[in-house]
Amino acid sequence: MTAGATTGAIPDAGPLARALSSLSVRNYRLYFWGYSISVAGTWMQTLALAFLVLRLTGSGADLGVTTAARYLPLVLLGPFGGLVADRYDKRRLLYLTQSASALVAVAFAVLSALGRADVATVVGLSLALGVLTVFDNPARQSLIGELVPRDRLANAVTLNSVSVNLARVLGAAVGGALVAAVGLTACFALNAVSFLAVLASLAMMRASELTPVARPPREKGQVRAGLRYAGRTPALLLPLVMLTVTGTLAYEFPITLPLVARGAFHGGAGTYGLMAAVMAVGAVTGGLVTAARGNRRRAGNLAFAAVGWGVAILAAALAPDLAWELVALLFVGYGSISFNSLSKTALQLAAEPAMRGRVMALWALAWGGTTVVGGPLVGWAAQEFGSRSSLVVGGVPTVLLGLAMLPALRRIDRAAETRPTPPVTGRVPTAPTPTAPPPTGSTPTGSAGSPPPDRGATPDRGAPSTAR
Repeated sequence: MTAGATTGAIPDAGPLARALSSLSVRNYRLYFWGYSISVAGTWMQTLALAFLVLRLTGSGADLGVTTAARYLPLVLLGPFGGLVADRYDKRRLLYLTQSASALVAVAFAVLSALGRADVATVVGLSLALGVLTVFDNPARQSLIGELVPRDRLANAVTLNSVSVNLARVLGAAVGGALVAAVGLTACFALNAVSFLAVLASLAMMRASELTPVARPPREKGQVRAGLRYAGRTPALLLPLVMLTVTGTLAYEFPITLPLVARGAFHGGAGTYGLMAAVMAVGAVTGGLVTAARGNRRRAGNLAFAAVGWGVAILAAALAPDLAWELVALLFVGYGSISFNSLSKTALQLAAEPAMRGRVMALWALAWGGTTVVGGPLVGWAAQEFGSRSSLVVGGVPTVLLGLAMLPALRRIDRAAETRPTPPVTGRVPTAPTPTAPPPTGSTPTGSAGSPPPDRGATPDRGAPSTAR
């Protein structure tokens, strides 16, 4: 047994100790801090890019198109990126994607410093980042399942979302101050430097303490097998449907917040940075509360989280002044991380290890790739009907979706209560379970069988390796 897997639960620990329990695992601790620093840099870049486009064109629709370009490759190649993550060593894959992302940040910094940036160049570099995210996100998310034992997986997934939002607080606040004080170039340059932290954390991990799963051999139809597997497993399909709708309409904050800051409150980068930082404070609080609740999650809670989050978004849309907007954004942040961590945990625990990369690629597609449609849509709504409408088009469907999905998610909970506990070994069960029949003719015997991540990639849409 590996050292990472020997770490047991802490039944008598207090709420804070339970919330931070995964950080006692050395490899995960390195992952947590390395990516937190890197994501802070990514948020600086996200902020700088938004105001670069607004400076160049002044168009909310153009901002939506530029942001959508970042996620277009996820739509076209997302499931394939998940298969690559399942087949190859995830740490080596991350070395490549993170190093290449640093080079893109250097290119942004050089173009900004020389005054040579234009919309076409920004779109091209955003597409390059999107291609890297196709492979980075599923590898980064599914790696969590190899860093911690199963009894801490839900906690580790939630803490990953917390780290993204801690980084958002720092990145948005520092980025807004830098843009106001010295300009956009500093944000791009600091983002390039921040990738050194995640590269160092990957290098310092102890391979002997990882718990890798068996990699599926090359076979035809493995991407289709992953799609069929998710489609036939209600515990995966329903959260993915909810993520698709909310990812398209509700989680477009890199677009909606700059537009609301400028349009509704007549502010600039500093106002946006303050709004993003306050929202992130709410998300960190929500993440710690969710993490302290332990490993058990009920699918029905995802519906309640959607309703609460949607109500908070509508409150932000209706806030009469900036002070009330900041209060509402605290609850928006709380709701966003509760919904995101509950959905990611549901996918991680329901997915078989050999399918983990492909399942999390679908998560990235639903949570981040939908910006290809949602980004231009909310940008157009803001341009035609006012900046607040970009929040309304996300809040209303989120509330309705939570109410509509509640009965089906409760049925999943009832079915789970009658099922035996799955094995912890990461091996594939030899017999299909009632809720997750193995795809026929697609995965080898012994390669498909138990648990695992982060809008963050969510991204963390929000955060990001992606902006989600």
